[in-house]
Amino acid sequence: MNKLFQKIVKFLAFFGPGLFLIGYNIGTGSITTMSKTGADHGMGLFWVLVLSSLFTYILFVAYGKATLVTGQTALYNIKTGFKYGWILALYIMIALIVGELLAVIGVMGIVADMLQEGFKLTMGLTINTFWIILIATMALYALLWYGRYKTFEKVLLGFVILLGLSFILVFILVKPNIGALAKGLIPSIPTHNLGLIAAIAGTTCSAVLFIMRSTIVAEKGWTIKDLKTEKRDSAFSATAMLILSAVIMAVSAGTLHVMGITVENTTDMIYLFEPLGGKAASLILILGVVGAGLSTVFPIALIAPWLIADFTGKPRNTQSMQSRILILVALLFGFGSVLMAQKPPALMIFSQAFQACILPAVAIPIFIMLNRKDMMGSHSATLKENLWLGAVIAFSLFTTYYAIYELF
Repeated sequence: MNKLFQKIVKFLAFFGPGLFLIGYNIGTGSITTMSKTGADHGMGLFWVLVLSSLFTYILFVAYGKATLVTGQTALYNIKTGFKYGWILALYIMIALIVGELLAVIGVMGIVADMLQEGFKLTMGLTINTFWIILIATMALYALLWYGRYKTFEKVLLGFVILLGLSFILVFILVKPNIGALAKGLIPSIPTHNLGLIAAIAGTTCSAVLFIMRSTIVAEKGWTIKDLKTEKRDSAFSATAMLILSAVIMAVSAGTLHVMGITVENTTDMIYLFEPLGGKAASLILILGVVGAGLSTVFPIALIAPWLIADFTGKPRNTQSMQSRILILVALLFGFGSVLMAQKPPALMIFSQAFQACILPAVAIPIFIMLNRKDMMGSHSATLKENLWLGAVIAFSLFTTYYAIYELF
């Protein structure tokens, strides 16, 4: 068993950038969105998840390829590759940072709520969420203060294994209705709460993933000779995101949806699943959500310093004073959940829908860049790549429409 675990760890560690982005992508935003979708609509919106994962792979490869050829990261390519490109690059950078700071509030709120419930279940203690967030923030900041990219990969490897195993075990323990799951796979579009479509796209096919993908590929030091490796890593990342998100959706769809129960707060799931899978299911669920939340906050804290370095074309140094201040500011946003009356899950769905609005600003520029001979040379986009990128752009406009409709 120990040897098998070591082989799994070694296999996952091989996929560096992909693993980093799985840790970012499958967080409390995914859990909240997929759980609510499964409870409200069964597996009827699974098609949105499949398309989002497919288009995530397409954009992973596209942004990775552009960085491999040019040797520059995404925002810098956009800034220097277009007339007035700095305006678009600045907009993307600001929009992504604002969106992620909103997400930190929701993520840390959910992590604190789940840990608070965990202490109640196991020890009968009620600990104020402020102290939970403070301890989590101090621990994460210490890791980010001393760590480098390879350290970040190892930390995220632990979080990804934790959340993956947790939800697979919960799926087994609650014994979802397989017949209902199969029946629910018939595609549908909800007549209400259309923002869930945008939220699924926003949490799976998130604009920030592709900008960060470019940065992480550069961090690995890959060149165009590593294009096959980059594609394999992209496929692993997108497939793992699809499987983990599908398991989370299926847990709710096969249980809560069948019983006609909806999810308004992530902590509701603890007590909803306890009669189905016992206290063990509730505790494992708590571990999974906490692992997912911390695996998301960890990369989010790096977004501002990395995006600024990307925009300016300067080296990435997470241990510079500027980076450490930006990381601290990002983590301090986690205390927003203590001050705000809005429930963390509502904030998460809002932030995911907000992310969907940025997707066209990321999908259209890479389509243009990959077709520029002066930038890509002999590696410019093929007809097949253009067709796929065209489909991604259409999908991004579709989900943006739903996001704007729901937000306003």
